[in-house]
Amino acid sequence: MHARRVRSPALKNIDATFNSRLDEPMKIRTLVLTLTLGLVASAVCLAGDTKAEQALRDADAAWSKAAGSKDLDKTLSYYSADATVLPPNAAIATTKEEIKKIWQEMLANSSLVISWKATKVEVAKSGDLGFVSGTYELAVNDASGKPVNDRGKYVEVWEKHADRTWKCGTDTWNSDLPASAPAENK
Repeated sequence: MHARRVRSPALKNIDATFNSRLDEPMKIRTLVLTLTLGLVASAVCLAGDTKAEQALRDADAAWSKAAGSKDLDKTLSYYSADATVLPPNAAIATTKEEIKKIWQEMLANSSLVISWKATKVEVAKSGDLGFVSGTYELAVNDASGKPVNDRGKYVEVWEKHADRTWKCGTDTWNSDLPASAPAENK
């Protein structure tokens, strides 16, 4: 006597409703294959995002190193041709000359020590826009020679160009320290 295979009523109803013509083992194989392909596709998509995010993280770290070594030309090279810079306590800079002036003034101070580090990197689904935020530290001597230490946060919007390089299109930063009181007019 042969054992009779008992089909689940739910599976029988699915077959009856959708007329899938798949027997139970085939359904299981199809389900396993579908899940496996889905996981592989997800891994490929995540790996792509991770690669772009790492490229942005690396570009941001190299930019910090260039600024830390006071290399003006290299520091400026990370900006796109139409970049916008929003420095703290200063007017917006939208031209190459205005952006260069900001960095020239900062890097000209021989006591300047500056660095920043990304804490969050995201790439848009389109793959051509990225967002980097993080923290910075800055130390410099003021006009009287007194050391001034600052720390704060920044946000950068990066654009992927046709040559596949990333350039910063928008850059802004501000201090975590409380604002000092304005000087009184005498």
